[in-house]
Amino acid sequence: MDPANYKQHAHHLLDRLDRGQLDAVVRLMADPVARAIANAPIDDEPVTEEEEQALNEAREWLQHNEPIPHEQVLAELGITQEEIESYRAPA
Repeated sequence: MDPANYKQHAHHLLDRLDRGQLDAVVRLMADPVARAIANAPIDDEPVTEEEEQALNEAREWLQHNEPIPHEQVLAELGITQEEIESYRAPA
């Protein structure tokens, strides 16, 4: 497909997206971290025995305890979700 037709096809696809889908595409295009995550290879390494044990311990804990909300963990650490989202690593 020539570049002009390819671009026209992309515009046509964007026009068909709902607001939420369009927001996701814009974030993906504008955010280099989101783009890197979307293009990252699938983690296909086998789970180690140590990792399996940790997962089992976490599942067991959840059977007897209420999960801790993400917001509560952040509050206990003294940070907000907005701070996480706006964080830029030092150059």
